[in-house]
Amino acid sequence: MSIAEIFRVLARRWYAMVPLTLLSLVAGGYLYTTVPVTYESQSQLALVNSSRVARPAPSYGNPLAYASGSLIGTADVLIRALQSPETVVVLRGHGVTDEYGVDFAAQAEGPLLTLTVKGEDRDKVLEETRTITDYAAEQLQALQQQARVPDGYYVQSARIVPPQKPVSQPKSRYQKVAAVVVFGVTAAFVLSFVLEARAGARRRARGLPALHATPPVPRPGAGRVRRMLSRPLDATAVLTGYLALALFLPSNLALPALGGAGTPANVFALLGLFWYLATWCCGRIAPAPGTRSMRTVILVLALTVLMSYVANQDRISSQKEILAADRGLIVLLVWVALIVLTTAGIQDRQRLDVLLRRLVVMGSVVAALGLYDFVTGTNIADSLRIPGLNSSVASVAVLDRGSFTRPRSLTAHPLEFSGMLAILLPFAIWYAFDPARRHLGGFKRWAPVVLLGGGLPLTVSRTSIIGILVVVLVMVPRWKPERRWAAIGILLGAVALFKVLVPGLIGTITGLFSGSLNNADSSTQARTVKYPKIYEYFVQDPVFGRGFGTFTPERYFFTDNQYLLTLAELGALGAACLLLLGLSGVHNGGAIRRLARSESDRELGQAFFASAMVALVVGATFDTLSFPMFAGVFFLLLGLGGSCLGFVRHEAAGKPTAGGEAMPAAPARAARTPDSSRLVETR
Repeated sequence: MSIAEIFRVLARRWYAMVPLTLLSLVAGGYLYTTVPVTYESQSQLALVNSSRVARPAPSYGNPLAYASGSLIGTADVLIRALQSPETVVVLRGHGVTDEYGVDFAAQAEGPLLTLTVKGEDRDKVLEETRTITDYAAEQLQALQQQARVPDGYYVQSARIVPPQKPVSQPKSRYQKVAAVVVFGVTAAFVLSFVLEARAGARRRARGLPALHATPPVPRPGAGRVRRMLSRPLDATAVLTGYLALALFLPSNLALPALGGAGTPANVFALLGLFWYLATWCCGRIAPAPGTRSMRTVILVLALTVLMSYVANQDRISSQKEILAADRGLIVLLVWVALIVLTTAGIQDRQRLDVLLRRLVVMGSVVAALGLYDFVTGTNIADSLRIPGLNSSVASVAVLDRGSFTRPRSLTAHPLEFSGMLAILLPFAIWYAFDPARRHLGGFKRWAPVVLLGGGLPLTVSRTSIIGILVVVLVMVPRWKPERRWAAIGILLGAVALFKVLVPGLIGTITGLFSGSLNNADSSTQARTVKYPKIYEYFVQDPVFGRGFGTFTPERYFFTDNQYLLTLAELGALGAACLLLLGLSGVHNGGAIRRLARSESDRELGQAFFASAMVALVVGATFDTLSFPMFAGVFFLLLGLGGSCLGFVRHEAAGKPTAGGEAMPAAPARAARTPDSSRLVETR
């Protein structure tokens, strides 16, 4: 269904579209004039160890200072104390009645704390920030006095950033206005097409021809814009637009009113879902056969998120948590859109291959930009300014590890960059080995493998190395011996090449793993010290959690582990759904590999299998679904795996598909082999 046809339907059903749209605009204007503006003030404290820690007394003098010399644990104890209910009561007695938060400073790998106060009175917010900052220093001294720390071994607090002048935060007002307007326009759109479908059913019942049974053709000499609007769309074209926005725009840029959920790619995905609903209501498209399983899985996840949202309405939540839960519903709807468009919208196997090829090429461009960042020591994403878009996260400086710049290309963080490359690498390898692309030449086929695989070690992260190992362990053993030994030789040669071209890189990476095993790495300590605190939040709501999207770093802390984050936000039920998602991707790949009738499809199934395994494993190394680019590509690949499995099943059963002639059925065998039993089950 073309865009022009959609507008024609809206014009015919103006009596539904216009009143609801005007009503939503009026409601948004009312909220804009009535919702008060909030102000925010911040200060920062750093913890400094005593000068006598170099000559430790028995028990190292200060049990709160931790024998390893790191004060991250001390900072965590202070944060817990300042956020405790008892401290809230004490601070209320000191006049602090507005919402406040204490947490590790963003991107800090040491004991640097940020104290934040939000309220509607500018002067009061500033005074409350001063009160909390002074009280934090007093609380640190009181904790050490309770622990009977000897004189001279006290950890001190240094005020790095004094309480700042409160700045207005109109974001919450804009979010409420945008929510009302978007909801009203969406309801008007859906109602218009429901009325159109109902009118079409009535005409068919009366034996009358349907309105515009054949798509109208633009008149000769029509302008280019009119021809483009009249051109029929398919899911591959829509998803290509989504990928272009998701991969070629910095993932931290979003519409101001929608926060992190309002990236241009997410908005485009929702528009794509509306396109599918409109096309489906008009009878122009039907869900592709054999693809229901992935839609069932995403339905289970959606129901879990909704139950968590409803169950936590009675919990006392801050305004920021409520808005975060609303944004979580938007993100969930984007994921649903990606699964629906890939599984139900793609009707042709060839169009699925086209989308996969475009994904590999676009991912290679992102990898090339990351290589540029590494070589130049810059961040290309910082130089991009898109009018109308603001960064949804705090500014991320160029990150270093050892003597190397950690590239992030257009992603929000080097971890997201490494995760992106790792889940796309299996498809680049499949693309290179595909016999149907031998005519393209070696450079075009192997350039994506070199860019994606070569970019992974440059991120100088454990996630990238773990991703490479998972891809190798899953894919290489399935290859023929000659290819397998060649791949092992190439891997060893690549290690030697990195050692020569980038001196010190291999040693830095191995030091990361040895430091983690010895508990001598500060970033590892900053993560593991939070694990017990996650358990405290989990036991408060063990079934449904605190609500999807509510465990924000500004209010709580970075988890750097998707499974722990899901336990806190969605409870045990949500963690089970997360595992179900990953295992569904693994099942899709394994089933494609078993049912495929060509070697290319078998290797494609193995690529889906390896990519899903990477996503499952790296979910324990960073909060994967908190990053929009990684999450979008992950759900897109899940949907593509489900769609590909549907096509392969029908080809194996000799049934016709929407994209071509029926494949001949496999000949019957006297003996039941595993493959033949699978064929019987799918018929």
